[in-house]
Amino acid sequence: MNGSDWPSPAANLSTIEQQIKKVIAATGVDVPSLTIGGSSPAMLPLPLAALVSLTITYKLDKASERFLVLIGPGLNSLAEGCPWPCMPIIASLWAQKVKRWNDFLVFSASRTVFHHSSDAVVQLLRSCFTSTLGLSPSNIYSNGVGALLGHGFGSHFSEECLRSPRGFFTYEEKLKTTKFGLPYGQVSLGAAMERVKLAASLGASLVWLSGGLSLVQSLIKETLPSWFVSSHSPDHDHREPEGVVAMLRGYALAYFVVLCGTFAWGVDSTSPASKRRPKVLRSHLEFLASAVDGKISLGCNYATWRSYIVWFVSLMTGCTPKWVPDVDADVLKRLSYGLMRWNKEELAMALLGLGGVGAMSAAAELIIEIGA
Repeated sequence: MNGSDWPSPAANLSTIEQQIKKVIAATGVDVPSLTIGGSSPAMLPLPLAALVSLTITYKLDKASERFLVLIGPGLNSLAEGCPWPCMPIIASLWAQKVKRWNDFLVFSASRTVFHHSSDAVVQLLRSCFTSTLGLSPSNIYSNGVGALLGHGFGSHFSEECLRSPRGFFTYEEKLKTTKFGLPYGQVSLGAAMERVKLAASLGASLVWLSGGLSLVQSLIKETLPSWFVSSHSPDHDHREPEGVVAMLRGYALAYFVVLCGTFAWGVDSTSPASKRRPKVLRSHLEFLASAVDGKISLGCNYATWRSYIVWFVSLMTGCTPKWVPDVDADVLKRLSYGLMRWNKEELAMALLGLGGVGAMSAAAELIIEIGA
């Protein structure tokens, strides 16, 4: 069905297009395929056109508005799944009927871009991290990402949440020439770790909001081990102290994974989702123990790997001690012996101490070895 079946939206479509471009451009995202114009007329798929034709004929009064409340989310979902520029066409039509909805319609149409362009999602993730960490010399990212989330359009958008990002690893922080936006040497290790922790917190939040429990469990059980065993380009910048950036990367990953886990399972066993925790956690710690034993070859930087294990165990024993009994005593023993070889005796003892009765013999053996 052609858009011309209703009062012509052409002029309003051009205005909506410019507003959408302004919102998206403010986020630092460049989407070349955004242009709506062209020689061929803008079209809507038949099911979507039929639904729009039905709803747009409603007389907007208190009696009919409740139907729009029910149909509206369905119309949005259907439009998001249809080819671009369906959502801008709908926005241009509805904005003519109800001018006070213009900002909301522009906002909804702007989000649709990220359902059709994976590159736009990657760019948006970079903007989110850059804005959160304060790495940009300009405030364009801060203002732009806020605009995409609905800030500046009015308080009625405060409950809207962007749910398009799909992972943490798509954003790679550039640490080779600068550290966190400042010349190298002007940031202490403590300040750097705070920035890293902030980035990991944002990453975990995005993963949880976008994929929920299934994405978190897939990340810990499959994605993360694959990342560790795959080869990565080594850092060759002589201006960096050897291993510092790799160590920070391991710390970031550990904080990110533990935070993802707490979102998904909770810190104890009161959440219904906590019943799924033992299987995933056992699989992950079995992988860690096997790699520490030398049974699995790793492709990542050794300092990253060591930092990840040390911080993961530190966070687990210090913040989520109820997780430890979920892991087999033999795995805890192997991991603890690896930590002891790295001169982390206290951390090794803390891990075994939380392992329950099954880990007591291993803890006793460790005490004897340390005493000897």
